[in-house]
Amino acid sequence: MDFWKMQETQIVDMKDFDDNGVDEVTGEKQRIPFFGSMSKNKETTWVISLFVFVHLVVFFCTMIVNNCLSNSHGDCALMFFQPLHENPLLGPSSSALGRMGALRRIHLTNIHGVWRLFTSPLLHAGVFHLFISLSSAIFIGINLEQKYGPSRTGIIYILSVFTGSLMATLFVQNRPDVSSSAALFGLIGASFSGLIRDWKSFSNKFQAVMALLLVFAVNFALGMLPFIDNFSNIAGFLAGSLLGYVLFFSPQLRKPALHKGLFDYGVKKSVALKDKLDRPTLRIVCLLLFFLMVAGLIVAALSSIDINKYCSWCHYVDCVPSGKWICDIKTSSCKTTELRGQTVLRCLRSDKLKILPYTGISATRLEELCSMICS
Repeated sequence: MDFWKMQETQIVDMKDFDDNGVDEVTGEKQRIPFFGSMSKNKETTWVISLFVFVHLVVFFCTMIVNNCLSNSHGDCALMFFQPLHENPLLGPSSSALGRMGALRRIHLTNIHGVWRLFTSPLLHAGVFHLFISLSSAIFIGINLEQKYGPSRTGIIYILSVFTGSLMATLFVQNRPDVSSSAALFGLIGASFSGLIRDWKSFSNKFQAVMALLLVFAVNFALGMLPFIDNFSNIAGFLAGSLLGYVLFFSPQLRKPALHKGLFDYGVKKSVALKDKLDRPTLRIVCLLLFFLMVAGLIVAALSSIDINKYCSWCHYVDCVPSGKWICDIKTSSCKTTELRGQTVLRCLRSDKLKILPYTGISATRLEELCSMICS
């Protein structure tokens, strides 16, 4: 008897809502929370989990390459990280980021630096950047993955971060910059697109908008510190917004299938393709805009365009100057003297001095210290 009661309950549930999530009694759409699991099935979150794992591994490798205890002779924060005046995000040195593939103006003057477009998105500037960025990506990304599927979420993640890297080449200065947060901003943009295109489908729109704006503001403010490229974040947001309109569909179409038992009762096994490709004009326009944006960025990047030459204030969007950190590392020359177990560096341009209580500093580290003294 219990079995037949369960089947009768399923028939009632199926009659309440059609395949588009419309209540057949009231004629109104079923409203769902934007930030909330569509079902108890968690197996569709593997894409974001994979990206998070990759970023953690790459950051661990970056800190091994940095090797602060050896390269900085123990002048470290918490034993492993560069001092906060060198990296306020509690992370590696600028030279370590450069060796790992961060973007830098001097590396983009010829075709041999193109590989940095693909390595910069894997890097994080420090522990603070890593924690805030990945936490935000988990919060936003898993929600999208559960609503719209791993393939669509993964496509938006990858294309947003690539678009962000292309944009970064137009604004990057001599300071090494990473563009990993462009993927997060792509997810934020896609979330706004999904929320707007199905505005009437969600029950907590105000809370969702405020949550997205908060995540956007916190990570954009973080991008105003050294080593994080904020222009890549802007491009990632634009790319994600356009791709969200292209790839997303009504979330009701992804509602979990009912348990069928012995009988199917005519339940459709898949949603019609035409329902997932609604609003074709909007999708085509957004897709064309995305391709035009990427094509323009590729042409500009290959032409080695430096927008900083034409925009005197743009660098303030990327890094806010402060006496506690350096926004732009300038190519400088210093006189180095080793005396009585100490190393004295004197900037030839400004006569500033820095005395280090040790000797045997590598040439790469000397160049890095010289740039900081002269800047």
